[in-house]
Amino acid sequence: MPVFDFKNASKESSFECTYTTFSSDNKTASPEHPIFVLDNSEHNWAAETIGMFANPYKKTAFEFQTDDGNILSNIIKVDARFTSLIKWLGENRIKVKLSGKNVEDGYAVYRIREIAFNNSQKLSSEDGFLQYMIERLLDSSIVAQDIPDDELDESGDSMKLTSITSISDFLNCAGITLPDNIRLWARRNLAVARSSEVTPEEKRHAQRALSIMLNIQWKSNYFESIDPVEARRILDEELFGMESVKQRIIETVIQINRTHTLPSYGILLVGPAGTGKSQIAYLVAKILKMPWTTLDMSSINDAEQLTGSSRIYSNAKPGIIMEAFNNAGESNLVFIINELDKATSSNGNANPADVLLTLLDNLGFTDNYMECLIPTSGVYPIATANYKEQISAPLLSRFAVIDIPDYSREEKKTIFKQFSLPKVLKKIGLHENECTILDEGLDVVLDIFKDTTGIRDLEQAAEHLAAHALYLIEVDHVKEVVYNADMVILYTPLINCCYEMRDIDINYATHFIISTINYNQ
Repeated sequence: MPVFDFKNASKESSFECTYTTFSSDNKTASPEHPIFVLDNSEHNWAAETIGMFANPYKKTAFEFQTDDGNILSNIIKVDARFTSLIKWLGENRIKVKLSGKNVEDGYAVYRIREIAFNNSQKLSSEDGFLQYMIERLLDSSIVAQDIPDDELDESGDSMKLTSITSISDFLNCAGITLPDNIRLWARRNLAVARSSEVTPEEKRHAQRALSIMLNIQWKSNYFESIDPVEARRILDEELFGMESVKQRIIETVIQINRTHTLPSYGILLVGPAGTGKSQIAYLVAKILKMPWTTLDMSSINDAEQLTGSSRIYSNAKPGIIMEAFNNAGESNLVFIINELDKATSSNGNANPADVLLTLLDNLGFTDNYMECLIPTSGVYPIATANYKEQISAPLLSRFAVIDIPDYSREEKKTIFKQFSLPKVLKKIGLHENECTILDEGLDVVLDIFKDTTGIRDLEQAAEHLAAHALYLIEVDHVKEVVYNADMVILYTPLINCCYEMRDIDINYATHFIISTINYNQ
């Protein structure tokens, strides 16, 4: 049972803990899901009340400031995530305004705001930190999503922990919402940052590492259920065919729903360029409702880029993986590892791909700069590659491999008609009847790119044709543009430069263009 142990409390005084704790994963506070509950057996407290958490030499209580003087009310129960914050508020004698409601169990408090000591309506400047802490704690589970304040503009969303004071206060308030190893690591680094016995460089590195680590929301590895029907709808809307891929993703969703944890293995998508491997990865992140980050292995030739550099160097910095956590702002995210087969070492150091093994095992990852084991149980890796033969066996064994073959000609035609062109038209604000490509025109596009893999070139062709149609509609005021084979050849630069009929007589081309515009009008 947690108790308040204030620094200035008398050692001789007896202490009574009046409250119990309860566990909650609610992301917003309300009278039904309060931060804490006060005793209202003798008084029904107003919807908004002012006071301080009593410096509890004898018992845990809240000291209300009323017209009849100060009245103590025992704290009955507290959301376990907030015990350290309430302790900190009481220890520092911070005056607050409570928003609550009298319910059967007591006075249910769902909002806490700091106010100035003269009881003015203007909130103290320190309230920004308090709201930041409340948001972080609500977005936590015990071992963190944002509560919007519908009454105030003050919010902690944009706040970053950079100063030693804010870092120290955060550690005092975060309590059990931080993993044990990170909490202990933070205490050690805070001591270094405050020490007068280390170099300024060491202090700077310690403070920077603390800022990075504590600005990350360290969430539990519990995942909420996902609607498989909605997941399938998203996949069908964005992907044509690829039934094996869709099946594997739906299996992942069902497994999460049963275990509320991520699968032990990530996904490796292997196939030719342009077949939509990266798009699949983004869709998975969307379905899982997780932030995502990308690692482009083709641009990484040194393992240190992933693991960070030691603090012994003045220019030391964290690695790309740690920066990805920092940019995402939380520990649960999808790692999209592009071109895994192109990871090489050009300077004789370790292969960067081998560094990923600890990340993929979900046992924790150690960054040389942070000097701390980073929890990775909430990381879901999705890798892409053109050739799985170029990936080491240990690395390959960490993935469920899905081969993605190239599309057939008929599949490409369907994708162009049903996905690529409609998406482009919607993007640039054209209706489908304003830009039409006949089958003979589409056949020209397919003939040109018959030796290329994927659909990336087809999507570029759709962009060119749609942009040209928009030009004719806006500048020449035609009502619609219908592309046949000849028009596709003439109007699409991507095709015009490489099609075998590119040497067409310019006079004929000019005449043809004019007659086509007239026809469309």
